[in-house]
Amino acid sequence: MKRILIGLIVAAVLGAGGWFGFNLYVQHRATSEVEAAFEQIRSGGGKASHGKITFELATRTLTIEDIAITPAGQPQAQIKITGIKGTGVRLIDDTSFSADIIEVGGFEVALDQVGAAKLKASYKIPQLTLRDYAGPIRGGNPPTDGSLIDIYRYVLEQYASITASSVTAPTLTMTFDASGSGAGSGEITYSGLAVQTLKRGKVEAMKADRAVFTIDVAQPGKQDKLTGDLSSIIINDFDATAVAAALDPQKAGDDSHHRIYRQISAGRYVLKSTQGLRMEIDGISFEDIAVQPSKFRPAEIVALVPTDRSVVATAAQSREMMEKLAGFYEGLRIGRIEIGATSMGLPQGTARIKAVRYNDGEFAVEGVDTPSPQGQFKMERFALKSFSAANLMRWAAGLSKHGQPPSPDQMLGLFRVLEGAEIKGVVAPHNNARQPITIDTISMNWGQLVGSIPSRASLVVKMVTPTDPANPALQPLIVAGVDKLAIDLDLGAAWTESSGAFALAPATLDLGNLARAQLSVALAKVPRDLFTTTDPSEAMEQLAQVETGAIELSLRDRGVVDLVVAQFARMQNVSRDAARSAIVAMIRAQGEKIAASNLDAKVAVDALAGFVETSGQTLSIRLTPLGKLPVLQLVDVLDHEPIIALAQFRIEASTGL
Repeated sequence: MKRILIGLIVAAVLGAGGWFGFNLYVQHRATSEVEAAFEQIRSGGGKASHGKITFELATRTLTIEDIAITPAGQPQAQIKITGIKGTGVRLIDDTSFSADIIEVGGFEVALDQVGAAKLKASYKIPQLTLRDYAGPIRGGNPPTDGSLIDIYRYVLEQYASITASSVTAPTLTMTFDASGSGAGSGEITYSGLAVQTLKRGKVEAMKADRAVFTIDVAQPGKQDKLTGDLSSIIINDFDATAVAAALDPQKAGDDSHHRIYRQISAGRYVLKSTQGLRMEIDGISFEDIAVQPSKFRPAEIVALVPTDRSVVATAAQSREMMEKLAGFYEGLRIGRIEIGATSMGLPQGTARIKAVRYNDGEFAVEGVDTPSPQGQFKMERFALKSFSAANLMRWAAGLSKHGQPPSPDQMLGLFRVLEGAEIKGVVAPHNNARQPITIDTISMNWGQLVGSIPSRASLVVKMVTPTDPANPALQPLIVAGVDKLAIDLDLGAAWTESSGAFALAPATLDLGNLARAQLSVALAKVPRDLFTTTDPSEAMEQLAQVETGAIELSLRDRGVVDLVVAQFARMQNVSRDAARSAIVAMIRAQGEKIAASNLDAKVAVDALAGFVETSGQTLSIRLTPLGKLPVLQLVDVLDHEPIIALAQFRIEASTGL
């Protein structure tokens, strides 16, 4: 019995000794692995130190204290961590490990004098928790050239090498100072940070309960401070590898699109400044943000930023910057943007916008209600169709390319920036009239560009404008009691390349209770080169080939005849019946002179006389060329001998109720 007891005691002692010996071995190996990782940094010329390292075998908990790292070639970059504690740590293989939970305390990154802007920045996270973590034991070699872009690319590459089911942090504070280059300084604090399902650089969802920032803005002669508060920030489907591709010089030939975000949204946003600005936005949303690495090159834009902001860029440098920015924006694709209800304080009161939207190339502002010195301005909708920021920048850069005023061809390049515009539901104060200007619709569309000129265009205008008492030309209308004009315009034009035909049909102008007119004009043999040439002499040569086609005019009287008769009666101090008869007589007398050289013209004169003689009729006139009639020849004859010009047409005219 004694021998058995002694045997058990010896076995227990040996077992305990083996346990502690194994524990010491495991801790030694853990320490060796950590030290090897730090040595990798030192061997590259960097600095790396740490405090106490412990490993508890029962819970497989590894603890590292007081970490300080200065990467090689980056004396302006410093990383400090109070401590890292990993629970359930296991080696996956010789190069990677996993942990059930990793807790990082007192994490700080400081960047000093980075890049052309001499940026100073720091990131602080008091507590960071990662669950179900897996990643490499040692990181890759950090960049050595001091480029901010390379630092971010390095961080993204490390980010893409790990997985975790969740990452949480109570706060993240970023401070920056670029005052050395005149760009200002500030601080941004995010709270309630959480990441869900991080896997090889892709994140299923990220959120922040709130973001608060202050920015000191450097301005000549005065300082301004901006403060902002943004709530409920949510990011779905983020892909860091897409960002890394845009930062990688090896991807400069990649023309494919890489989606960075599926969706970014945020709740209420409040922005204030010490100069009195206050802006509130109910919510913001972005969808399907992607980049094309061959064009979206942030490093090239950063390289163009001047180191000394006091030096004014030359015209050539400004053009280069705008052309680079144009390519940059061309490489950025955003499927949809929506900015919710917005309010902004102005000296006259509060301006409000219901929504700002961008979707499939259309940019729209809706529900504008803002004060102005003349009164309240309201607009239901303003939209730009097929808008391209890249084309806008290229167009602007080309305007001053040769240091001379822009040519007509350069100005016409604006047609390439977008394909149309629309304004709806406007109520705007008039400077002199008591009534406001109201716009139901103004819609402009164009396309099928030939050179810089659209070969297809349309214009629709529906609006009511008050007659301005300060405008002498409108005095007859005001005297007649017409205090407003209702304008309804519909204009369409198109050129067909195969036939060379150009048609303006129908151009309709409806002046409400005055008149309604329709005009159709046809041209033939319009050459393509007329749209592309920028030389005036060449344009005249091309225009000489154009032939006049049929011209049709329709005029519906809705009160304009009575208005003219009443005005004539006041001028002659006669009755309206006498005035009407006098006008008809003058028309017929003039017609007799015209008919002496052109019998067809008498038909038109009689129709015009009948149109004036009886109110409420429709006058229709059709002019058909009797033969080949070049447009330039017609214009020249009209300028000198209008009657002879009419003789070039077969004239058909009629009136009817």
